[in-house]
Amino acid sequence: QVQLVESGGGLVQPGGSLRLYCTTSRSIFSTYTMGWYRQAPGKQRELVATITSDSNTNYADSVKGRFTISRDNAKNTVYLQMPSLKPEDTAVYYCNAQRWFYSYWGQGTQVTVSS
Repeated sequence: QVQLVESGGGLVQPGGSLRLYCTTSRSIFSTYTMGWYRQAPGKQRELVATITSDSNTNYADSVKGRFTISRDNAKNTVYLQMPSLKPEDTAVYYCNAQRWFYSYWGQGTQVTVSS
């Protein structure tokens, strides 16, 4: 059974920073595109950023130039660095692993940006 384990969410003031972490098995991490998605209350889940197994990245326009996705192949971990957070970044953030028609999700981690 594929498991994606997320951590790093929390409550932060506007302008603050958080770093999200997602780990999974080596067999998944080494061949799948890893990504972060988010879902705000009352809204659909949306793409935040993805990174391929050879580290090509893609970002949603809303976070491009502000968030950074990266991966550590030695630790089977994908990161999402989130500086300059805004209240509209508040959501549950989900880690995803995707390859062809296979798609796996983590349980989600809450990010709340509020003063």
